[in-house]
Amino acid sequence: MSDDKNRVDGSTPQAEEAAEAPAAMAGGEELQLQLEDARAKADQHWDQLLRTQAELENTRRRAERDVENAHKYGLERFAQELLPVRDSLELGLAAAQGTDSVAKLQEGMELILKMLTAAMEKYGIKLVDPVGQPFDPALHQAVTMQPSEQPANTVLAVMQKGYTLNDRLIRPAMVIVARAPDGEPGQNVDAKA
Repeated sequence: MSDDKNRVDGSTPQAEEAAEAPAAMAGGEELQLQLEDARAKADQHWDQLLRTQAELENTRRRAERDVENAHKYGLERFAQELLPVRDSLELGLAAAQGTDSVAKLQEGMELILKMLTAAMEKYGIKLVDPVGQPFDPALHQAVTMQPSEQPANTVLAVMQKGYTLNDRLIRPAMVIVARAPDGEPGQNVDAKA
C-alpha cells in the first residue's frame, strides 16, 4: 500500500508540506522576533552593567580621595585653633624684649596657656593631673616612690602631666607615688608600672 492510499483526507504529501510552510514561517518569524527582543534586552543589560561598573569605580576613587584628604588635612581645624596661640607667643616675646616687667610677661603667658588649653579641650584633648588621687596604671606612669604620710599608692607629685584624646590615653602622667613610711606595713605599687 502506498502513502496516498493511507490518507483518509485524500491530501497529498506536497499539499501537506505546503500547508505546514505558512505555519513554519509564522513560527520562524515569531522565533526571530523573540531572538531580536532577547538581543535587545541583553544589550540593555550589558549597558547597565558597564554603567554600574563605571559608577562603582568612580565611587571607589572618590572614597580613596576622601580618605587621603582626611589623612592629609584632618588636623586643619586644630591647627587653625593653635595659630592664635603662636601669634600670641610671638607678640609676647616681642613685648618682653622692650620691657623689664616680669609681671606683664607672666600675665601674657597665663593668657596664652588659657588659649592653648581651650583649643585642646575643644578637640577632646584633656589633661591628666592626678595629684592626690590613687595611682592608676592605666593613666599614670610611676617614676619613683617616696615614703609619705599620705595613704600608700597615692600620687604625691606629677613630674609630667598626661593627656587623653577623646578618653584615649595619648601620654601617661609621670608621677611620684606614696608608699608607707619605712617600717610600716602597707600595700605599695611597683615603680615600674
